Amino acid sequence: METVQGTYNIGLVIVSCIISVLASYSALNLAGRIHLANGRLRVFWLAGGAVSMGIGIWSMHFVGMLALQLPMQMTYNIPLVILSMVVPIFVSFIALWTVTRKSLTRRALLTGGLLLASGVIDMHYTGMAAMAMKISYNPWLVTLSIIIAITASIAALALMRELRQEGSRILYKWASALIMGAAIAGMHYTGMAAARFHTHEHSASSMGGDQVDMESLALIIALSSILLIGFTIYGAFINGRLNLKDQMIREQEKWYRALYENNVDGIVSIDTKGKIVDMNPALLDLTDSCREDFIGRPVTALQRFFDPDAYRAARSRHDEAFMTSAVAYETQILHPNGQTIHLGVVSVPISLDGKPTGTHIIVRDITQQKKTQATVEHLAYHDELTSLPNRRQFNSLVEERIERAEGNERIAVMVLDIDRFKMINDSLGHAYGDAFLQKVGQRICEVIDPEKVVLSRMGGDEFALMYHSFASDDEVSRLAQRIVSVIQVPYTLKDNDFYVTASIGIAMYPEHGEDREELIKNADSAMYEVKREGKNGYRFYSPDLDEELLFKIEIEADLRKAIERGELEVYYQPQYRMPDRELIGMEALLRWKHPVRGMIPPDRFIPIAEETGLIMEIGRWVLEQACRQTKSWHEEGQPKVPVSVNLSTQQFHQPDLEFEIERILVETGLEPQYLELEITESMMMDATLSIAIMNRLKRLGIRLSLDDFGTGYSSLSYLSMLPISRLKIDRSFVMRLEESGNERAIVTTIIAMAYSLGMDVIAEGIETEGQLEILTGQRCLEFQGYYFSRPVPPGDLFLNAADTSQGMTAEPPTAASTAAADSTEEMTERGA
Repeated sequence: METVQGTYNIGLVIVSCIISVLASYSALNLAGRIHLANGRLRVFWLAGGAVSMGIGIWSMHFVGMLALQLPMQMTYNIPLVILSMVVPIFVSFIALWTVTRKSLTRRALLTGGLLLASGVIDMHYTGMAAMAMKISYNPWLVTLSIIIAITASIAALALMRELRQEGSRILYKWASALIMGAAIAGMHYTGMAAARFHTHEHSASSMGGDQVDMESLALIIALSSILLIGFTIYGAFINGRLNLKDQMIREQEKWYRALYENNVDGIVSIDTKGKIVDMNPALLDLTDSCREDFIGRPVTALQRFFDPDAYRAARSRHDEAFMTSAVAYETQILHPNGQTIHLGVVSVPISLDGKPTGTHIIVRDITQQKKTQATVEHLAYHDELTSLPNRRQFNSLVEERIERAEGNERIAVMVLDIDRFKMINDSLGHAYGDAFLQKVGQRICEVIDPEKVVLSRMGGDEFALMYHSFASDDEVSRLAQRIVSVIQVPYTLKDNDFYVTASIGIAMYPEHGEDREELIKNADSAMYEVKREGKNGYRFYSPDLDEELLFKIEIEADLRKAIERGELEVYYQPQYRMPDRELIGMEALLRWKHPVRGMIPPDRFIPIAEETGLIMEIGRWVLEQACRQTKSWHEEGQPKVPVSVNLSTQQFHQPDLEFEIERILVETGLEPQYLELEITESMMMDATLSIAIMNRLKRLGIRLSLDDFGTGYSSLSYLSMLPISRLKIDRSFVMRLEESGNERAIVTTIIAMAYSLGMDVIAEGIETEGQLEILTGQRCLEFQGYYFSRPVPPGDLFLNAADTSQGMTAEPPTAASTAAADSTEEMTERGA
């Protein structure tokens, strides 16, 4: 037996290595295909991948064997060749199945690697056995080839596992294929190096007829292997593209379904035949329905949620979407629980390749939006507090009525203002003020005919009415009188009864104005004239009132500058105690000496000062002047008697009143016991609050008196709780003492009650001897009025007081002086 040495065909060696790398790359790609596949497709890729990988490994091996050139013609045993080809296919199947499972443990990796290695080793040495010659092996190189096979197999499985994901970069796959290919080729050529080839004389004849020419076999194997691997790689590439496209479609489908299923708006899909294809959960929740009730049924199945008219309108708008583009509209349905649901709807046509295939109907619940919109529209034209029409709507209604007026049709516009409302609001607070205004609105509504009269709240305590379809002015007058009367009825607020009045101005269309602005302006003028004349009534507009309105505008402008210009003055009216006519004090009274108009009575400018808020500044100025003048008299040696100053409602309720008064006393140097503050019953709407304020003032050491007692409406139960020193009988009672027994009885009661409570009593407005005698007969000993002295400037006070103390009275009162006295008493101005 002779040993032969062979040489390698470098070209075939290179081809074998290429086949090894291509087979490795194909295996890596196939791992990804198999990993993503399911069912029959997975079995197909496993089988195809095993064949491709096994044939590739076997081809690399056999081409490598053919690359060896021996000094004899080589033949092969075909059954052994076939066996060596089947083994790698089988182990490749095991390897691919192992790496494409969900989990790959170390134990499974090691087992799969050993199986793959054993297959490769069996394949190699079975192929070697197919050669028609005697072969012996170097055991060390055989062992090394086995180690390489095991290492390469385990590494191959690990690489296939890591790179099986579809997103793995191709560069990594080729690098891994080179490593795997080199390992497989290394194992083969190490095994070949271990072989020793021997020849003997029977070698050629022992193979029989099952032999094939080596060159033909090499050509067949090389071409078929490359074609198979190329086909496998190409198939994997095409499949990857298809999978990628399928994945994109699936992702888009998921996006669409997620948008469809989770959309907060309800969606129903309808095909061109009018059948419901799908509905999302939002629509099912909106209608409290089940999907099975509608899918596959005609769109008319939705009709049960509509009333007939709403359904026809919605169906008509929906059909427009097929002919045009998306159509938006609103409709409403009836929920199974009976609730009406307003919907905003958009019908969106769907087309494929330019052909309509159906529509999506997208609906949104806008019920709350509709309610909010209705609320906003209501608030835009109605007063939030009373729900009556507001100024905007009233103006619009008056203008519409004027435009529709035909022939001799007349319209009455009334402007109503609540007298003394500010007193309620300031003393009780805004919450009670709002409740009061609501009650006023309710009372007016009770006495008007809503078919003929529109009532509006214009703002604050001002209301307006439009009266149409009346027969005569007397009918308008009767309505105004009913309103005045109903508002006079006491209001119960904070467990007390409060009395207010109303002043109403009336302007008639077309006599008093041909447009809305002029009518309201003239009604305003008439209303202010009612206030000026004593309030609690109504009046029709007359052209003379324009002069009054102009006067108010001019007076307001001049009044703002009166203090700076030194036009305001403080006069003083002395107060006496009988029978000795002892001077016991004086009351500070405000005067305005206008540079053009002359002396303006307080009743003409004080209401304007109260409306504009100037009363606070004026009242403070009067208080400072009175204290400073009184201190000056004391320093001159005149009798030390107190000065009385009236407080306005706004002053009385200012938060820092006691600190303001204390500051004035300190600055002027007047001792507190020589200052008396006069308040009225109307300031004590909230008795608890008023008593607290008066207690703080009393702690300063000043005196408090209750002015105009008997004209207010506060509860007498609080009188004993008030920290006051003196009651002042109002002149309205004094004026009628000589004619009315009722007035005399009232005065007698007031005097007796005051003395029983330990209070002094003073009567104001004394003008006649008879009035004085009646009051002194009832034990009233303190007086002030024209009978003793008119209000005089500071320089004349003690001259008049001296004359009066010597028995010299003022001139006897006449009708003119009585009227003047009325005006003078008005000049005591509640804020000055």
